[in-house]
Formats: sequence, structure tokens, C-alpha cells
Amino acid sequence: MSDADKAENTVDKLAGKAKEGLGRATDDERLEAEGRGQQSSADLKQAGEKIKDVFKN
Repeated sequence: MSDADKAENTVDKLAGKAKEGLGRATDDERLEAEGRGQQSSADLKQAGEKIKDVFKN
């Protein structure tokens, strides 16, 4: 399941980048901040997956 989680984290990060870019393009600060938050969340989840991998091996 770890590979699926990693893929989901990558999708979340890309969605966050898209939201941030759309917010910046439309001058929507809330959407831009939401996108940055989504990227940060995905990064934290990805770090957790890496830690699990270290202890798994």
C-alpha cells in the first residue's frame, strides 16, 4: 500500500501546485494559500512514507 500512498501524495502535491498557480493567476489569495497548504500536507505525508520505508527495510 505504500506505493499507492506515495502516488496519492504526488497527486496531492500537483493539485496543490495547480491551485496555487490558479490562485495567483486569478488574484485569489485564499485559493493560492489553499494550494500551498495542500503541497505542504503532501510533503509531510511523503516524509512519513519515507520514514516507514527506512524502518521497513
